[in-house]
Amino acid sequence: MNEIKIVTVVQARTSSSRLPNKVLLSIKNKPLLLRMLERVQASKYVKSIVIATSTDKEDNPIEKLCKENNLEYYRGSLNDLLDRHYQVAKQYNADAIVKIPSDCPLIDPTVIDKVIKHFLDNIDKYDFVSNLHPATYPDGNDVEIMSFKTIETAWKEASKDFEREHTTPYIWEDKNKFRIGNVEWETGLDYSTTHRWTIDYEEDYLFIKTVYDELFDINPNFGINDILNLLKEKPYIYKINEKHLGKYWYENHLDELNNISEYKQKREFKNND
Repeated sequence: MNEIKIVTVVQARTSSSRLPNKVLLSIKNKPLLLRMLERVQASKYVKSIVIATSTDKEDNPIEKLCKENNLEYYRGSLNDLLDRHYQVAKQYNADAIVKIPSDCPLIDPTVIDKVIKHFLDNIDKYDFVSNLHPATYPDGNDVEIMSFKTIETAWKEASKDFEREHTTPYIWEDKNKFRIGNVEWETGLDYSTTHRWTIDYEEDYLFIKTVYDELFDINPNFGINDILNLLKEKPYIYKINEKHLGKYWYENHLDELNNISEYKQKREFKNND
């Protein structure tokens, strides 16, 4: 069943309140967004990639970057990310959509492959597969894939602001309506709240830049184990963004979200530690 058309959507914007223009910050002499796309393109299952940004004028530089680098892009709602993903799926006649946020510049291509493969291997069993429910990989390896029918249903029915802004909560919150699959880290480890490889703060950028400076020239396709070995060898790098560990967008919706019990348990454990 791997003949289906899969379109990967990378959502990107410049108007981050905590770190404006983060996707355009320089990593090894290229914008962070392009460095991340190099890693997404290294996935053997990813063929078609569309950068989904907003029509806000502040995101004009993202369109310019896409044009200069012959990248497919779509411009839509600033805050309704569910609509952005759905419109891309419709415009590109996708059978399935992969959602990867642009704040994951250290994402491991092999993790992308594992999530997509699990979806394809169980295409009659699942409507939605991710590695986030529960999350086990280091934060910043977020991959979600869903059928067109699934995202269309969510697009028609989701009504809460956070369901539209974060694209997929309407799906993974309703396990009675949707068949949900998950890929956990095969090591049995859970580094989802202890290793922060995503970017929201200045310290995250410094961490990611340092990892690239240390590993990229040795192997541009460095993976999770290379980063973990680096952190073991040079523990000061781990400490660069340590103060932001375990910060998820869930924090603003703890009373509204029902299917994040694992996250709530980790949060409670951390607060009592």
